[in-house]
Amino acid sequence: MTTISVIGLGIMGLPMAKNLVAAGHEVTGYNRSRGKVDAFVEAGGSGADSVRDAVREAEVILTMLPDSPDVEAVVGGEDGVFANAPEGALWIDASTIRPDVAVQLADRAREAGLRPLDAPVSGGEAGAVSGALSIMVGGEKADVDAAREVFEGVGKTIVHVGPSGSGQTVKAANQLIVAANIQALSEAVVFLEAYGVDTTAALEVLGGGLAGSKVLDQKGQKMLDRDFQPGFRLQLHHKDMGIVTAAAREAAVSIPLGALVAQLVGATVARGDGGLDHSGLFTLVETLSTASGDDLQA
Repeated sequence: MTTISVIGLGIMGLPMAKNLVAAGHEVTGYNRSRGKVDAFVEAGGSGADSVRDAVREAEVILTMLPDSPDVEAVVGGEDGVFANAPEGALWIDASTIRPDVAVQLADRAREAGLRPLDAPVSGGEAGAVSGALSIMVGGEKADVDAAREVFEGVGKTIVHVGPSGSGQTVKAANQLIVAANIQALSEAVVFLEAYGVDTTAALEVLGGGLAGSKVLDQKGQKMLDRDFQPGFRLQLHHKDMGIVTAAAREAAVSIPLGALVAQLVGATVARGDGGLDHSGLFTLVETLSTASGDDLQA
């Protein structure tokens, strides 16, 4: 049994914390909104009233937060993780943040006597609930090995991809691929509906061929049902596409498709749909197609 602190009990963090409890670990959770802490306590975990209280006896600290500034705020300061976690504790940041920030924070963590790992995840809410996340880990191999049991409590595919910052770099690539797939699937569904095809049957056969993907499996029916309850919010994917485009620019890498999809994601958020699931990118495709059809009829 490992003593674990989970900071951030949102859509992803709460089910991850619950799975760590189910795996037999002693887990304390902290979240800015007390309701999430209470929900975790009801599930068998322990609750803390501050980051300081959550981490002071933890062997492992896992943060799952929305963005780089959120992580920086939680780990820094006299009440933060770095000032209060026991020396030698593992700090696993499962958030999706900028790779350069991950490197900077890893250096600061080591100065504070901690063992940092950037370990963003893929799989969405469904993967978090089922404990089947894909985890891309950056950091020292010995620390990755030491954290293996914790990772196995929340994920199925756990891969050490390089030194600090590498996990976030791979996650940026992941988000690029996912966004492009969602955009392509959205266009395909609107195209199929325009021709009156049995879309359920169409997605079934497409899923069995080269066009098949986890995006199609998990998001296709949501598009057909116009069900965009958030598993991963568009506004967060918008943030991630900003990470991708900035990192690509810094490395002088051309991502023409990625840049276009980033603009489409941004446009969908700008029209007020940032709270939808990222499959809600479909709504912009549908709106643009309807507008084009009206123009043709006019």
